[in-house]
Amino acid sequence: MLLIRDFERGDQTAARQLILNGLADHWGTLDLTLNPDLNDIAVSYANGIFLVACWVETLHATSLLVGTGALIPEGSRSGRIVRMSVDRVLRRRGIGRALLDALIERGRERRYREIVLETTETWEDAVGFYQRYGFETIGFADGDRHFRLLL
Repeated sequence: MLLIRDFERGDQTAARQLILNGLADHWGTLDLTLNPDLNDIAVSYANGIFLVACWVETLHATSLLVGTGALIPEGSRSGRIVRMSVDRVLRRRGIGRALLDALIERGRERRYREIVLETTETWEDAVGFYQRYGFETIGFADGDRHFRLLL
């Protein structure tokens, strides 16, 4: 069973590693100095919302962190989605969509009028994922594609 919940301090190591693994998958290498927000997720995202997706197996009472996503304020009526990541062996199973649904619902609760995000324009899977969800491209800059979803 998939459970989407707020980040807890005990998730720190698993969430950081999941995100870094995803970045390494995409880039082939990883520069740890480029991701200081992951050193203390609770502090870095204190003004936003950081969610984790956990696969919970009730029979053995185990839980595995399989995805992350965050929503941070960007102005008074807008939020930005960052740190979307799903374990590579579990992609295309609805985990990313479940995280995105939950983040957008939280944005609505905060009365945001729009949600924005960006992804590397050559990451075709990510670009397609956001387009299928309904995000519209609003620009390109420095190798990134910028999206917006009006709420």
